[in-house]
Amino acid sequence: MSSDSKKYCMSEIDELIHSRVRLAAMAFISGAGAADFGAIKRAVSTTDGNMSVHLRKLEDAGYLQVTKQFNGRRPQTIYALTEAGMQAWQAYLIQMNALLSEH
Repeated sequence: MSSDSKKYCMSEIDELIHSRVRLAAMAFISGAGAADFGAIKRAVSTTDGNMSVHLRKLEDAGYLQVTKQFNGRRPQTIYALTEAGMQAWQAYLIQMNALLSEH
């Protein structure tokens, strides 16, 4: 497969990140460095249940580090990209840029 045809090969796209909700969450978290569940949910504009499912998929893939703590008496869950998550995110951005760039 030539490098040009590989650029368009759908199997080269990280399907885990490519979901709209997970893509938005990864973008937000990568920009923030770390963010709590509520901030991510508000930024992505989705429900608690939907956000929870998508963040769990990213966590299970090893893309997110999850830290549970308390803010006063309230539990708080903080998400940050792991090294693997940062590498996957950067590779995804490179792939998307290659798809969108001119010949």
